[in-house]
Amino acid sequence: MKLAVACYGTRGSIAPNAAVARELLRRGHDVRMAVPPNLIGFVEAAGLTAVAYGPDTQAKMEELRNYADSRSRNAWRIQDQIRLRREFWEGYARGWREVSGTLLSLADGADVLFTTMSFEHPAANVAEYYDIPLVTLHHFPARANGQLLPFLPAPLARIGMTASEWLHWRGVFRKIEDAQRRELGLPKARGPAPRRITERGSLEIQAYEEFCFPGLAAEWSKLDGQRPFVGPLTMELPTDADDDVASWVAAGTPPIFFGFGSTPVASAADTLAMIAGACAQLGERALVCAGWSDFSRVPHLEHVKVVGAVNHAAIFPACRAVVHHGGAGTTAAGLRAGVPTLILWMADVQVIWGAAVKRLKVGTARRFSSATEKSLVADLRTILAPHYVARAREVAARMAKPAQSVATAADRVEDYARLRQVG
Repeated sequence: MKLAVACYGTRGSIAPNAAVARELLRRGHDVRMAVPPNLIGFVEAAGLTAVAYGPDTQAKMEELRNYADSRSRNAWRIQDQIRLRREFWEGYARGWREVSGTLLSLADGADVLFTTMSFEHPAANVAEYYDIPLVTLHHFPARANGQLLPFLPAPLARIGMTASEWLHWRGVFRKIEDAQRRELGLPKARGPAPRRITERGSLEIQAYEEFCFPGLAAEWSKLDGQRPFVGPLTMELPTDADDDVASWVAAGTPPIFFGFGSTPVASAADTLAMIAGACAQLGERALVCAGWSDFSRVPHLEHVKVVGAVNHAAIFPACRAVVHHGGAGTTAAGLRAGVPTLILWMADVQVIWGAAVKRLKVGTARRFSSATEKSLVADLRTILAPHYVARAREVAARMAKPAQSVATAADRVEDYARLRQVG
């Protein structure tokens, strides 16, 4: 089987597809991969080769953070909001045009096109152009459903998500998509890509645990396996800092992990001061993972260690709790480690995982921009309570093992490709 894997997003968004791609490569399939230029080294470290796909995502994440911060802090400045929104979506349109050309080259002669949620619209059009099966991978329930927003009645939540799909398509995607489809010689689309992807019979892999969203599997059961739950997907790659971190952890009490992944914080100095102050009050040590934030000029503190990146699977089980931005991969690693979680979310999609950890009773969440040293102390006291610790261990026992999740996802891709070839 010839597999074209097109992934756009941050490291956490790329890793699940890369984990499945690596497994399919190990099984003897021909795998071609495309990832953002700043993440080519990441997938090469996993034994894969890739070409550049779209713009650098580190710069895009900084734009997204600035856009989200402005929406929350300066909502009353209407002209600024209009300008930022226009600039953000103009950048998205340029990215769409870039990835469309790469997709055409990558998918030529492929048996299956395997993509992420980001830019699944242009991928769906290219799959239709070549008349090949499309596989998409979702990190949360992205398709219209009644379970994502538990504070709303299921029918109302489903209607709201469906309406949002249509509004985004008509207001943002339609014009860009029409241009791409015109270049491909395809007729104009009559509705949002998510609906067309499902109607075309595409495989929509759900890379998270079914129990995180109660009732979702039952709601989607009529799709006859089109949206299989495989559990979180990760490669668990080691980092250069792992041995040093393990040594530091072993030299004292278990620390609290703090990390914000690919979402850069506005002020590393202020963030570290908040973390250090809160942990000092509680008598805790802090392990801070810089990720894509610049902590290079922060002061050295005895009870705080700052590192660039760590292997979550190796380090999280040795921590008392994990505090992070609410990325799907980091959230899953915390759940698998069996330690309580505090999510300090920055982007709207991260609210979903904040709500999930609350629903599972393994932690709590709040907006990062509203966090203070006082609130951080209170939140940490909350999640370090014995019942949260016990509940986190219970949930960890229900999580699929990483190798099992990857193997299941690869099985689904192979089975789907064979079925479509026979059909």
